[in-house]
Amino acid sequence: MVLCASAFMASLDVFIVNVAFDDIGRDFPGSSLADLSWVLNAYAIVYAALLVPLGSLADRFGNKRAFLTGLAVFTTASAACAASPNLWLLVTFRALQAAGAAALTPASLGLLLAATPTPQRARAVRIWAASGALAAAAGPALGGLLVESSWQWVFLVNVPVGILALTTGTRYLPRTHHSALPRKVPDVFGGLVLAVTIGTLSLTLVKGPDWGWASSSTYLGFLVTAASAGVFRYRTASHPVPLVEPTLFRVRTFAWSNATGLLFNVAFGANILAMILWMQQTWGYSAVRTGLAVAPGPLMVPISAAFAQYAARQLSARTMAATGCMLFALSSMLLALNLSTHPHYAAEMLPSLLISGVGVGLTLPTILSSATIALPAPQTATGSAVVSMSLQIGNSIGVALLVAALTQHTSSNGAGGNFVHGWWMVTSAAVLAALSAWGMAPRERSATSPSLTSRETHAG
Repeated sequence: MVLCASAFMASLDVFIVNVAFDDIGRDFPGSSLADLSWVLNAYAIVYAALLVPLGSLADRFGNKRAFLTGLAVFTTASAACAASPNLWLLVTFRALQAAGAAALTPASLGLLLAATPTPQRARAVRIWAASGALAAAAGPALGGLLVESSWQWVFLVNVPVGILALTTGTRYLPRTHHSALPRKVPDVFGGLVLAVTIGTLSLTLVKGPDWGWASSSTYLGFLVTAASAGVFRYRTASHPVPLVEPTLFRVRTFAWSNATGLLFNVAFGANILAMILWMQQTWGYSAVRTGLAVAPGPLMVPISAAFAQYAARQLSARTMAATGCMLFALSSMLLALNLSTHPHYAAEMLPSLLISGVGVGLTLPTILSSATIALPAPQTATGSAVVSMSLQIGNSIGVALLVAALTQHTSSNGAGGNFVHGWWMVTSAAVLAALSAWGMAPRERSATSPSLTSRETHAG
């Protein structure tokens, strides 16, 4: 329960601030929309950039230590966000909050697997993953309700939950240390290079619509991303204690689950933002009304995730994930075809919300379970961090593509037509994710898990 609640909070804060945007702006007069966007961007960029470095440290120095440290940082930073007297302090504390989330997320899964008997691990990972998926989907709904009191409550809600989780976790969570991995700090320079790679990619995707996709700033961002990715690949292949073992990507289910998760979150991230913007800008809904209108989708996530757990006895992971992706594609296609500028929520929005919630519940827990269940215990935190990073990058790509679609077609399509291209993009990404899901079937061989390389054994 402690681990699921913490994963819920970390994922929630990626999305919960969306509906508080206008209220934050009113409390900090003189802030431009570009300045306010950093309340969202700072969290997304730092979270994505630090997941793998901090996950690798958790594998080597203990998941419990990493989890409790990350949770303490996250909780403290949440309180500081609520007390921020100006916008840029709020942005700074959001970055610190993201660093705590990046530490606790992979460590929580490592602790979960260490405490769960092998036959029950797939079920446990699905529950943990469903918590994160529910948080991502429920963010706008919960945020809308909290903003009615004050935008500060979007951050303060984390504080009592964090304190309770810290108290309970300190007492009951098991200590884990995997002797198969050396208690040495992994490639520090490689970690910095990876942070630059993911941070630059996220920044370029987030700011691309403002800079212009053909601008020199965008080209420079992608050039730095490609160059630093090449350096990181070289460090991974040559360093005695690499940040990410290359053998991880030789596990078929791990590699294809990452690809599927990235593609699915392109659709998922864009779809959530598109629905919120549609209801607030086109239908004129308030923040709280938008949050309540979105709520039926998240409510379907735990229901469909429970069904997926039962159906996993008869259906393969790739069938489950592909089905969820296609349902999500269907939900966005219905929006593209049926939405009108006059509010007809029950007839036009609600069916798509329900179908998309089922799709999320079938897909995201299956992807995370398939990606991590085949990994050896010493690499679970690193592996889950890589998957979480893929999901976050997918979300950033989806938001950037949606903003680009809305900006590109604003002048010619009118209020309703602005979003049609965005939802067709969401549909295409979900279909591609369904095709990718068919690669998630493990190879038929005796050793499906990666083993430690000889260089790391000698390094120990």
